[in-house]
Amino acid sequence: MGVGTLPRREGARIEGATGSASAVAGRHSRTPFQKEEIFAAFLAGPALLVLVVTTTFPLVYLIWNSFQNINLAMPFMNGFAGLDNYTQMIADGNFWHSLELTAIYAISSVLLQVVIGLGLALLVMQIPRGQGVFRIVAILPIVLAPVVVGLFWRTLMLAPNFGIVDFAVKALGFGAVNWLGAPAPALISVIMIHTWQWTPFAFLVFLASLASLPPDVYEAARIDRAGPVQRFIHITLPLIRPALVIVVIMRSMIALSAFAAIFAATRGGPGTATEILNLYAYRTSFVELNFGYGSALAVALLVITLAVSGVLFALRTARVSQ
Repeated sequence: MGVGTLPRREGARIEGATGSASAVAGRHSRTPFQKEEIFAAFLAGPALLVLVVTTTFPLVYLIWNSFQNINLAMPFMNGFAGLDNYTQMIADGNFWHSLELTAIYAISSVLLQVVIGLGLALLVMQIPRGQGVFRIVAILPIVLAPVVVGLFWRTLMLAPNFGIVDFAVKALGFGAVNWLGAPAPALISVIMIHTWQWTPFAFLVFLASLASLPPDVYEAARIDRAGPVQRFIHITLPLIRPALVIVVIMRSMIALSAFAAIFAATRGGPGTATEILNLYAYRTSFVELNFGYGSALAVALLVITLAVSGVLFALRTARVSQ
């Protein structure tokens, strides 16, 4: 051991001791708020990891598959396809047909839910007692699984000759209607099923919003001799606009991604009369076993849903900022 090495070792020992002391001082210098943040991150870490694995990874895998040629019926052709699946989609008449049905289904069902839900909420607001009963009854269709709703309407409500809807139509003097066996009635039927299940959601939101409106505004309007229609247009609609926008956004997103109730009621038929884009992607993937093209269809539906949601949220933000 040389004499010249002693000062360097001593200096390193001093620097190490100084660093350890600084680290200890740093740990002790953290505020209670910082310690709580670290503890919260430690607790939320596993949940975030599970969330990423169960949601983000399948989404990334879906997008990756959309650029692949994965056809179990012709496995020898599997491989990277680039944009071929999306090019095929543009030239696919079934894709545009299912997209048109998706637009009709979503717009019709959301419009009916908003109009009927708001009308029922305005009607129930005129009944001072027993509103709790209406709220309980309204929850029942919402808690049912969409598959159960589809089977319920298929077997009990829309069945030919003995279905309740067919019985009511005959009682009104009209002829029997093959609700799920003809193209136009089948499309009307699936819109009716979706409207029946989800109108109570709009009803409950509008009822809560109407119950929170200030009564003195309506009293002042009555003193000014404003009629019911004027009060609805100039007072009620502007005040419940936030609830109205939220209902439209949420119902639009759910309608675009609808699947189980239609599948249980018609399976997309007769023919392709009720085959919206979600069902077409399912048939392509799990019936025709063309997973690559089916993934591209699913990605297209995802992009459309995000675009519609983004536009609606932008309109809501623009309205709020005005």
